[in-house]
Amino acid sequence: MNTMPSVSALYERVARVMPKAEWLSHEADVAAILELKKKRNAVILAHNYQTPEIFHGVADIVGDSLALARKAAEVDADVIVLAGVHFMAETAKLLNPTKTVLIPDMGAGCSLADSITPEDVALLRQAHPGVPIITYVNTSAAVKAASDICCTSGNAKKVVESLGVPRVIMIPDEYLARNVARETDVEIIAWHGHCEVHELFTAQDVRDLREAHPGVVVLAHPECPPEVVAEADFAGSTAVMSDYVGQKKPPRVVLLTECSMSDNVAVDHPDVDFVRPCNLCPHMKRITLANIRQALEENRHEVTVEESLIVPARLAVERMLAI
Repeated sequence: MNTMPSVSALYERVARVMPKAEWLSHEADVAAILELKKKRNAVILAHNYQTPEIFHGVADIVGDSLALARKAAEVDADVIVLAGVHFMAETAKLLNPTKTVLIPDMGAGCSLADSITPEDVALLRQAHPGVPIITYVNTSAAVKAASDICCTSGNAKKVVESLGVPRVIMIPDEYLARNVARETDVEIIAWHGHCEVHELFTAQDVRDLREAHPGVVVLAHPECPPEVVAEADFAGSTAVMSDYVGQKKPPRVVLLTECSMSDNVAVDHPDVDFVRPCNLCPHMKRITLANIRQALEENRHEVTVEESLIVPARLAVERMLAI
């Protein structure tokens, strides 16, 4: 577990994206959480869409869903608090069955995870016998258990091509499937799920951004509609977008993804001007310092996975991590 700096020193990291008055309102919770982590031998895993006071203030491990899945399998702690949405906490539990996994708000769900059920997967298998099913990690453990292998937005193309077959089913994100299909010769059968944040972006938004901010570099998440990705300069997962900013250092950039992502990346790149069109994920924003603190104080809310699902769901995740 990383050693955390003092509460006051932590503010220096987020000073460019957060007024001091706002930080002061968080300091008591930050201090309490740092102590609770020591007391309980706990780590906090935070997704890139968490707000800066969580992402830069109390998190031990941060990243996209792939990075969190990888790190969840390696953590040396008794307790894992997942500052993200429910499917991420389930994945952490699958990879750490003997550890206590907590999610601060059980209502932190996902429109993609809600868009498909194990029964839907069974019907897809009937309709397309013998075709492997690739399941995006943004799904329930029950759906993962019914699939052959998982993927993330960062490794979807690699997973598709790793199977060595001419046709695959990719669920549940239609736009991710269509965007990956443009990059590979493998035929991809898609489902009709969409991310309620990324589906809001339009190709006209990109054109308007370019007109309002000449020279802006547009980075899009592959959960955006294909016409948005086509208008963008580059498309990739949140981790890949962050790496792009760090390596290319565009003078001005816009990230077409959840709102907090720009704040978190901007902390490390003061020389880059971030244009911030703001689409918030209502589920990610259910996670707060206050309920992270409460989770650690009261052991709320423990995430469990049905015994019969653990082995097949974990196998689908482990197959992904092995690629």
